[in-house]
Amino acid sequence: MTQKSETLSELDRFDRRILQILLVEARVSMTDLAQRVGLSKTPVLARVRRLEKDGYILGYRAQLSTKKLGLDHVAFIELKLSDTREAALSAFNTAIRKIPEVEECHMIAGGFDYLIKVRARDIGDYRRVLSESISTLPHVASSSTYVAMEAVKETGTDMNLP
Repeated sequence: MTQKSETLSELDRFDRRILQILLVEARVSMTDLAQRVGLSKTPVLARVRRLEKDGYILGYRAQLSTKKLGLDHVAFIELKLSDTREAALSAFNTAIRKIPEVEECHMIAGGFDYLIKVRARDIGDYRRVLSESISTLPHVASSSTYVAMEAVKETGTDMNLP
């Protein structure tokens, strides 16, 4: 059995329900959570603490309106590196984490090395981030940009837990 399967098997239906509710409503009260899960408050609180301790819950955060904050320009970048040995990948990974406009960065198996999601104020701000920050990262060989016209689904709050 794989590590992932062993980890998932530790979660019962109550744990899964708690995680699904917290994914959508992180500020739900323990009393309300307990009522919705079908347990009393004390066992639900103990379960939430265990889920936090075991690393299923990494933290809680506010979901901000990027539109109201003036950060609704989203671009995706396919990035190719000139060197994909471990030291080059490590140097790139360390550097990309320091760029605040990079919302996500994923190493990809395919025709390019990384898929990067950048959030900026507008196309000019994006151009600045690309030219002054991303293009100057270690081992960057080329990039292709795709500008998002609309976010159809973004948060993943309707995740179906196995």
